[in-house]
Amino acid sequence: MKSSDHLLEAWEKTVARKCDTPAILATSGEVRRTFGDIERDARKLLQRLDVLAEGSVFAVQIGNHEDWASILIACLHKHLVVLPLEQSISQQQRDAALQVCSASAVVSAVPSGNSPEIFRLRTADATVDWRENPPNLLKLTSGTTATPRAIRFRSEQLLADCNQICETMGITDDDLNFGVIPISHSYGFSNLLTPLIARGVPMVISRDRTPRAILADLARSRATVFPGMPVFYQAFCEMEHVPALPKLRLCISAGAPLPTEIAKRFHEKFNLPIHSFYGASECGGICYDRDAINPSEGFVGGLMKGVNLEMVDPNASATQVRVSSPAVGDGYFPEPDKEKLDAGIFAPDDLLARKGSGFKIVGRISDVINVAGKKVNPAEVEAHLLRFTGVRQAIAFGRPAGAGALRNEEVSACVVAGPGVSETDLLQFCRSGLSTWQVPKQIFIVETIPTNERGKISRRELSRRFRTDRQPSSMP
Repeated sequence: MKSSDHLLEAWEKTVARKCDTPAILATSGEVRRTFGDIERDARKLLQRLDVLAEGSVFAVQIGNHEDWASILIACLHKHLVVLPLEQSISQQQRDAALQVCSASAVVSAVPSGNSPEIFRLRTADATVDWRENPPNLLKLTSGTTATPRAIRFRSEQLLADCNQICETMGITDDDLNFGVIPISHSYGFSNLLTPLIARGVPMVISRDRTPRAILADLARSRATVFPGMPVFYQAFCEMEHVPALPKLRLCISAGAPLPTEIAKRFHEKFNLPIHSFYGASECGGICYDRDAINPSEGFVGGLMKGVNLEMVDPNASATQVRVSSPAVGDGYFPEPDKEKLDAGIFAPDDLLARKGSGFKIVGRISDVINVAGKKVNPAEVEAHLLRFTGVRQAIAFGRPAGAGALRNEEVSACVVAGPGVSETDLLQFCRSGLSTWQVPKQIFIVETIPTNERGKISRRELSRRFRTDRQPSSMP
């Protein structure tokens, strides 16, 4: 099956070189697929995809399943547009994504654990006219209104992101990736699936996301690379009687800023550094902390290989940036947003500051809290709270100030702290070191700060959970 597709060309070299070697393994060490098995499964699937027209959108909602690679390869051969869907999304979100992206069919995992099944959709005849640069992949994301939209990618962009990640992080086909982060998410797709296809990096498939099981499976599978998230590392640090991880050599953290305290505790407990990785669905990897120095909250290291970054306001202490690289997507779908993503350049909402030889995330434009016309950067409030002895994690966010406040907000915060730390103490500490408009009106002391499946902390979601009309008993 010769092809001019960039990712398929890389796959043909991979399967020719590694045909009979393990590609996908269970956490027990059992080989679930060799590289040759993936090729044979892709060939079989091609016949089942004949009913779909070229350019049709083919949604994939199968979790971390062994068939992911063969499905992607078959779709690339048939010139179908793959739309990954996370298993955790609601039925309403799923239906909205399928409709917005004009999906013709969806492949879903079945409870029996057998091969996923393909279902035609009512929109099957609504094939999109892609015109120039037809995409191979749509990455689902949310706009500012929470309406689903997608990012268009061609194979060459996906391959570029894979190469930038492997070359920057030093990942080779001698490694064994541990796949617990969702393959359907940009992080998992680029760190697990495309390295397997384009570079022959084998992968352990893990479906048990409980921290104790992840640690046990890391030890048992003898994986060497763990793409993780801060929430996992925090849980590992709090465990007792942990297994040794003699084969694990590379720990990566992405999806949310890695607290320095967690990085320090993990290194002390496991004798392994954690490398912060910063990227975005629209452009793939941006920064990577090669030396795992974690000098301060929000530090993400230097630029990935092949990535260029322009500071929008080079004279400001923190500014938006413009990212350019061969991995940047072609644009949003169905409606473009050329100010944010166009012509190989992406402008994230994050505010970055230079920190030594790298960069530090200090907040987001959308996170700025409007208090009676004064702008409050939540990162400044968080940095102050973290100076209080016993505070391990702090997230500040804005909440509507109540009826008649004319769109005004008030500052609030969630804090993870040790015994004896009270809200009264923290509020007094804030009053002594912050401007009056920066001082939180209320501080919620919680055991853990809620995150989503990707390990991200959403200030918008925290604002909803801790609305001013709710009582503290609603805290998780």
